Amino acid sequence: MPRTLRYLTHPQVNIDPGVPVPEWGLSDIGRARTVAICGSPSLAATKHIVSSAERKALETAAIVAEFLRVDVQVREKMHENDRSATGFLEPSQFETVADHFFAEPDRSIRGWERAIDAQSRIVKEVAKILTALQSGDILLVGHGGVGTLLYCHFAKEPIARSFDQPAGGGCYFSFDLDSGQILHPWKTMEELS
Repeated sequence: MPRTLRYLTHPQVNIDPGVPVPEWGLSDIGRARTVAICGSPSLAATKHIVSSAERKALETAAIVAEFLRVDVQVREKMHENDRSATGFLEPSQFETVADHFFAEPDRSIRGWERAIDAQSRIVKEVAKILTALQSGDILLVGHGGVGTLLYCHFAKEPIARSFDQPAGGGCYFSFDLDSGQILHPWKTMEELS
């Protein structure tokens, strides 16, 4: 039976400039979007849910896991690209820095983790997960930046923002674990049904 890995990014969060970004939780909209996908037939064969340790990813994973009655494994190294050097940035400023992050993957932009380093980290962590989990579909719950870097790796594409998820988060891509092929690029989580 074919096995699928899905990488799902957390949806909307409560943005609070006074709280470190990894500690932001889901907003009411983000929570509602996640609850709405739980009955998706696409997720029915999910045997493993693995999440970043960041609160927004953990909350997303926990909602799906409770519905599917699957435990959540937490992997610290699945975190978003390290942006602690700048902390919170206003949206327009963030988009500019993110553009540079993807366009210059060998460079640290304003102290951020380099894209090539973040890609190496997420690829190695996912390889460990795949070695450990040999049966059933896998749902990885994480973040848009490292998710895009993982997508570029699986798709054998150079790091580029053109492969980034659509704005707003709560998107996923699927990867066939048997053929080693991307099944589709980013789709919104609502398209899981």
